[in-house]
Amino acid sequence: MTNLIFDYDGTIHNSMLTYAPAFRGTMKWLSDNGYIADREYTDKEISYWLGFNSTDMWGQFHPELDTEIREKARIMLGEDMARRIDNGEGALYDGAEETLAELKRMGYTLIFLSNCRFHYLERHKRVFKLDRFFDYFYCCEAFDFIPKYEIFRKIAPKHKGDFIVIGDRFHDIETAAQNGLTSIGCGYGFGSHEELMKADIIVYDICDIPKAVQLLEL
Repeated sequence: MTNLIFDYDGTIHNSMLTYAPAFRGTMKWLSDNGYIADREYTDKEISYWLGFNSTDMWGQFHPELDTEIREKARIMLGEDMARRIDNGEGALYDGAEETLAELKRMGYTLIFLSNCRFHYLERHKRVFKLDRFFDYFYCCEAFDFIPKYEIFRKIAPKHKGDFIVIGDRFHDIETAAQNGLTSIGCGYGFGSHEELMKADIIVYDICDIPKAVQLLEL
């Protein structure tokens, strides 16, 4: 049976509910302390960074900051998001649970592959009871933050059958392209249309994923 490799943030989890306020709070701390200029950030600017691992994000977003300050800001943002998740401010996309449950009933193996850290993965597994749906979990911290397409090459031998990659950012479509796999681009997420152009199918509602998977298997 086919293995479905799912991205998480922007594909299953509506990350902006917790990421946007945490991002703005961290930027305010940086500006209040004179590390960066004070300014407003649009949702589009903020959502661009969803899908990057946090180390790469800070290295590209404000490379001029001292490593110690970047690390402090990274931890601050992550802790703020964690508090918000624990307080019930986070949410999966409408229809996500039903879609994942349907794919399980159809007999697919669901694999979680995210550019997240261990503590993020464990918190979301607990809060959203992700073990109900996913058979395997992989996060980039376990692989020293190498790109997703390289992580796939390390985990693929552990799984029998074909693979379909499902995600909303270029990291996901790149994983498929670099490894000769088919992919489903999630146009309802945070990636641009250009990022998803190489996907085999683009869906604009999470509930359309099962049908897209079946079409790719024809």
